[in-house]
Amino acid sequence: MESTQNTIPRRDLLVGAATALTASLFTGKVKGANDRISVAFIGLGAMGSGNLGYAMKVPEVQPVAVCDIYGPHLERAVAAAKKGGFQVKAVKDFREILADKSIDAVCISTPDHWHAYMEVEACKAGKDVYVEKPSCTYVDEGRKMVEAARKYNRVVQAGTMQRSGGYFRKAAELVAAGTVGDVTFCHAFQSGTTKREGFGNPPDGDPPSDLDWDMWLGPAPERPFNLNRWGVKAATFPTFRYFWDYAGGPMTDWGVHLIDPLHQCFGEAMPTAVVALGDKFYVRDNTQTPDTMQATFYYPKFLVTYESRTCNPLPLFGRDQGAGTTIHGTEGTIFVSRGGCWVIPNPKSKLKAAAWENDKEMGEMNVPHWKNWIECIRTRQKPTSDIETCVRSSTACLLANLSMRYRTRLDWNETDWTVEQDAAKPDLAERYRSPWKLEV
Repeated sequence: MESTQNTIPRRDLLVGAATALTASLFTGKVKGANDRISVAFIGLGAMGSGNLGYAMKVPEVQPVAVCDIYGPHLERAVAAAKKGGFQVKAVKDFREILADKSIDAVCISTPDHWHAYMEVEACKAGKDVYVEKPSCTYVDEGRKMVEAARKYNRVVQAGTMQRSGGYFRKAAELVAAGTVGDVTFCHAFQSGTTKREGFGNPPDGDPPSDLDWDMWLGPAPERPFNLNRWGVKAATFPTFRYFWDYAGGPMTDWGVHLIDPLHQCFGEAMPTAVVALGDKFYVRDNTQTPDTMQATFYYPKFLVTYESRTCNPLPLFGRDQGAGTTIHGTEGTIFVSRGGCWVIPNPKSKLKAAAWENDKEMGEMNVPHWKNWIECIRTRQKPTSDIETCVRSSTACLLANLSMRYRTRLDWNETDWTVEQDAAKPDLAERYRSPWKLEV
């Protein structure tokens, strides 16, 4: 059964990278040089708290409101803002934020399954948007997020903040210069040590009294409260990301960060085919996504492999990095991660080894990313991580998960923004619980 979603030709929506990343968006709502941008923060868990902290380091930002459906998170955010010198309004329903015309922009750091709906509604409300990655949990959601940004002339920055980091910019510069020669193969990896008991097997039960569980679920299927599905724990990042209703596991959590540098380096190309395998071979908790996974992406000029080894921490290339991206050329290899950028010559190559590491300025990502977004709100230029770039990287990862779950190769039709395999098409379209609807 094919999706009933209307297809929008790529030439009308997901335009070519050269145009998409350089065109200006003029709306007439341009702040003066001395005016602060009033920003509201929706979702104040681990990522949201981090974003509030980064934003308060940007002088042009004026935090004015915080929004969360969990009482302690809301209280913590108000206290953090006060400590930073800002008095903010505390709100539990994000729709109140969107209806407030005094707010210029919103930062969306909710669980993944809320990203698309809130971004589209924020664009419709005339707000500029910072939205965390992955951009979406369904392929068609991403297309609608781009459509909303373009239709309502909004500046939408995605949370792929590595694009603003010096090491990743250096990698793109090296690729553009042809430093390692012709490239036919790239690799992305994440590794770590997972305990067999994982996050445990808590029983279903009643949510905390100060959590609106039905609102937390929102467009996702109705489920009983489970501590791991909610996932708010002091000792780890939220575990909701390991349930298919809300996220895509390591593939969309880390994978987007690892695939996105390749899109940045090679002009935003999309894979034309994806094959992936994975499973829970070791962990015995109640999460759903794999503890071990490998995916292969066929790009027009090279192959990319991705591996998730959450049960084995062995670093690659002798570098103590738990995750990274490598670009293999005829002259050598570029290895880039949050810890540095290295050039490793091939045997008998005339290429010289080079390293950029332990550089505080090059290692900064989040604050420069926020500065870029705020500057683009003023100029109406597209930001470093314009929403289309994140949609493309997120879509590649979503396709890998679908390939794994359907146990089949998926061939990507970029013109119609769909796959060729009819069996998988229904899972490209979002399935929202009533009354939520994603309408641009």
